[in-house]
Amino acid sequence: MKRGEWIDRESLFAFEAEGTNAHRLCTIDLGWAERFGHDVLISFRTVDACDRLTVELEKWWTAVDFPISRVFARLLPKKNEERERPKLLFGNENESLQTIATENHLKFGIEFGTGYSVGLFVDQRENRRFVSQSKPGRVLNCFAYTCSFSVAAAVAGSRTVNVDLSKKSLERGRQNFSLNELSTDGHQFIADDVRPVLRRLARRSEKFDVIILDPPTFSRTKGGAAFHVEKDFEELIAAAMELADRNATILLSTNCETLNEQALERMARYALKLSRRSGTFHREPPPSDFPPGSGARSVWLTLH
Repeated sequence: MKRGEWIDRESLFAFEAEGTNAHRLCTIDLGWAERFGHDVLISFRTVDACDRLTVELEKWWTAVDFPISRVFARLLPKKNEERERPKLLFGNENESLQTIATENHLKFGIEFGTGYSVGLFVDQRENRRFVSQSKPGRVLNCFAYTCSFSVAAAVAGSRTVNVDLSKKSLERGRQNFSLNELSTDGHQFIADDVRPVLRRLARRSEKFDVIILDPPTFSRTKGGAAFHVEKDFEELIAAAMELADRNATILLSTNCETLNEQALERMARYALKLSRRSGTFHREPPPSDFPPGSGARSVWLTLH
């Protein structure tokens, strides 16, 4: 799919056939539009980009005869502290801001009224599919947010450990387990900073078959210390390797615009050297609804 193009009717029906109604509709230089069921979220960096996407969206849904209930929009700010929840542009303002979207027949809770992010990052769809198909025994999901990776793993029979600083996000993760009729028995939800949790797990000699590392570009710990993905990711990868079982796979992923896949590989190679381990890299096929260079940059590292 090219930048500036809207998804065609054939691709829309293909997503429906695979049980997916959460995906990208269009990407332009300064924004994008994504679908969550019959709702659409426009993310924009400039007012002009928002206006363009809004006008084109109306033409698109008329052309493909697709029913849309509501349209929300959110500004993509330069600083995290300037983030605001999406605003309703079109639709019934009395309708619940909570809804459910599906991905490969899995259900995920979507909330347009509680924060900047609505509950599911659709650019990680192929990585979640890879986890599910791998059928790992144990999964460590760092920066777990609403635990979408863990739901995909649990459906395949995996046990998971979910770590996130936000208790509210982890509660939404539990709700996602419930939506898919999954028991949370055998799954842990730890509301804490990732780095001290990794150290505690290492002291207990715990091992995992899959480790998910998809940190925010910038965040603050409970104590107020800053985490910058550009300078702290390497240390995080090295700490995760201590918990990786033989032949384990580690997802290295980021939305930081200054880091690409080659940078992630360089960081991982340094961590491999420190841990005196070897490994190989691969990338899952990019989602078909994302133009090249858009979405999260991701690399899978398989340890030997």
